[in-house]
Amino acid sequence: MTDNLSNRGPQDRNRINTSEEWELKYWTKEFRVTEDQLKAAVKAVGPMVVDVRKHLGQ
Repeated sequence: MTDNLSNRGPQDRNRINTSEEWELKYWTKEFRVTEDQLKAAVKAVGPMVVDVRKHLGQ
């Protein structure tokens, strides 16, 4: 199944996929962080949104 590129929200709202540019933009806006900060958080705690949110102190 291909991605629906007209849908700019994440496919799985529980995980962050930093490989997809549009998802990266969505989550950086959601968390109000830079791409580098988001990638570092995902690298540190994994792709689960709840874990990244905790790591970022939100």
